[in-house]
Amino acid sequence: MPSPALPVPSLVVVGAGPRGTGLVERIAANAPALLGDRRLDLHLVDPYPPGAGRIWRHGQSPLLWMNSMAEDVTMFTDDTVGTAGPVRPGPSLAEWAAQVRDGVVEPPGDPEVAAEARALTPRSFAGRRLQSAYLRWFHRRAVAALPPGVTVHEHRRRAVRLSGPRDGQQRVWLAGRAEPLLADAVVLTLGHLPAQPDPEQQALAAFAAAHGLVHLPPEFTADSDLSGLRPGQPVLVRGMGLAFVDLMVLLTEGRGGRYTDDGTGTLTYHPSGHEPVLHVGSRRGVPYRSKTGYRWQGERPPLPRFLGPPETGELRRRPGPPEFERDVRPLVAKELGFAHYHRLFAAHPERTRVDWPDFEEKYAACEPGSAELDVLVASSVPDSADRLDLDALDLPLAGLRFPDAEALQDGVRAHIAADVARRHDPRHSPDLAVFLGLLSVHRQLARLGDAGDQWQGLFNYLASGPPGPRLRQLLALSRAGVVRFLGADVRITADAGRGVFRAESVSVPGRVVEARALVEARLPAASVGRSADPLLRGLAGEVAVNASGLLVVGPDDGRVVGRDGRPHPRRFALGPHTTARAPAFARPHSGSAGFRQNDAVARAVLGVLAGGRFDGCGPSVAGRAHAAEAACPAEVPRP
Repeated sequence: MPSPALPVPSLVVVGAGPRGTGLVERIAANAPALLGDRRLDLHLVDPYPPGAGRIWRHGQSPLLWMNSMAEDVTMFTDDTVGTAGPVRPGPSLAEWAAQVRDGVVEPPGDPEVAAEARALTPRSFAGRRLQSAYLRWFHRRAVAALPPGVTVHEHRRRAVRLSGPRDGQQRVWLAGRAEPLLADAVVLTLGHLPAQPDPEQQALAAFAAAHGLVHLPPEFTADSDLSGLRPGQPVLVRGMGLAFVDLMVLLTEGRGGRYTDDGTGTLTYHPSGHEPVLHVGSRRGVPYRSKTGYRWQGERPPLPRFLGPPETGELRRRPGPPEFERDVRPLVAKELGFAHYHRLFAAHPERTRVDWPDFEEKYAACEPGSAELDVLVASSVPDSADRLDLDALDLPLAGLRFPDAEALQDGVRAHIAADVARRHDPRHSPDLAVFLGLLSVHRQLARLGDAGDQWQGLFNYLASGPPGPRLRQLLALSRAGVVRFLGADVRITADAGRGVFRAESVSVPGRVVEARALVEARLPAASVGRSADPLLRGLAGEVAVNASGLLVVGPDDGRVVGRDGRPHPRRFALGPHTTARAPAFARPHSGSAGFRQNDAVARAVLGVLAGGRFDGCGPSVAGRAHAAEAACPAEVPRP
């Protein structure tokens, strides 16, 4: 008699955006060695098209840009990543666009996006729809690279529940489908998720509903309904990061306004008459720092130096999670300072008083954050403008008070203009060294699992700011009166007597701005308990969650950790809702922590699938799921 057919293991990946697609690429790279010629059913679950997912979907305004230059965006591993699996290099966004222009790869189907690809330069800030096309192309390439025994099934549905015993098959329930997908392993790569409102947002929303006001909660700006923000109406905006930049674009150029350039880079905004007036403030009171506008030249600082594997290893061995201000920030400051001064002494020695070897030796001997370190820097670098003051950089309006609103407008405009000018002037190249230091620190802190919101906020503010042209547009909007700055430490209250929202800031004591509309210009904080995603929220009672509300996963293999502290043998997770949060794509040759995580999880999952037992499943675990699918999946053909 012929031997019975072996059951086919099944892997379900929930979330097929950039992070899920990056995982698929790593599965393809590692499967020949770890899976061999075994068969595998790979299920990709996402209501949005695979590759781009929700955040990078094609269906958003063509006015929205990336905040990284095209040459600084890649989905491919290289020899700096440090993966255990094989490196599979490929083109960056800029190189892929050049291949489109040269006819090497098929152009995007949208003619406007294809034209943008052909016109793109390495230093361009690509539109998000072009990045969407690059991600879709990468997804197709990743799927095509899977071994012949792997069959891919796409499910354009939302996963709503995950169940199953630790030592047995998992069940992934999909919206609108009676039977679950049966899985021998599950990986959650959910990306940025909507959230249920916290108590403050609930109160503001209730107040808005009771008084006929407009309240837009924290959310992805491209998903926001902006139709309630009327022309000429004052709108309070809390948040000055990238979500605010998107809001600014959609409510100005998106409503027919336009810019003219006087030939020197100074822009003038010409309103369409359909814009509201945006009164914007935040904790810092200023926008994120501009991206630099020049390339690195010369020797790079040798990083990591003072915050590397020995330091993160020591922090991991301590009982309990590290406290950012006490345990992490001093190390971050010393590492960034080293990058800054290495560049200053190498590129601008005339602005220093001592030789680099002497300074480096003494700098290394100083305790992080010590008075001794401050004295060394002050005696070695005569101009305070050449010293790295992380506190002043982080909070530029701290302690400043302005006599009136107009003085504040002038002050914030001067700050923005100076920041843009500095970030485009190579005489200040230590700033770019600090950026490289931030990337190094980010890679190292990823090994801790999660360094907290304070670190992530500082990193985003210094390293993930908008392109310089966006800040020049903000200056033009401010001069035109379409944007008004509120200042730092903004406080929003609800005035029941007047039926309006009120904004106050410490920057102009006594000043109050009233409005009938409030926009929270930021993504909601990642939190398992408050997530609007039913699958993730449904796990809240059985998984470990850290103090920031993030799903705790193993730092080395992404396994979901239960409330009992045990890693789950069949569940894995990656992304911003986990303690393994890292960017889904990265700068080439930057040692991406996200790519390293993808590789580690892919290898762990393949190990489970190759070595696990799938008894009691009938002829095929996946086969039973397919029989009940009722036209839900699309099987993806591969060469």
